[in-house]
Amino acid sequence: MVNRHRGEISAVLDGREWTLCLTLGALAELEDAFGAQDLAVLLKRFSTSALSATDILKIIGAGLRGGGNELAPEAIAQMRADGGITGFARIVGELLSATFGESNSEQAGSRL
Repeated sequence: MVNRHRGEISAVLDGREWTLCLTLGALAELEDAFGAQDLAVLLKRFSTSALSATDILKIIGAGLRGGGNELAPEAIAQMRADGGITGFARIVGELLSATFGESNSEQAGSRL
């Protein structure tokens, strides 16, 4: 069972329920992937820029790994979500909300 207080969310990908969490390690992974020097820059990137499919893939991948799921990037790229890209956008929005809070994730989610 997920614990929202720890930043965990549940998402269905390929018909299976997964736990995603942006742990400190996952956030460090995203800082590196996006070339952000700190969390403030990373959050600003999510809040002020449109997210590409590649960005969504990186965020979901980091969340899956942070949730204890060791999956290769190629396997994650082949996953499907109910609702297609809208489903992936919802997952990213929920994950960012659980990690950074509602107001910041709403800004990021509106840029998908």
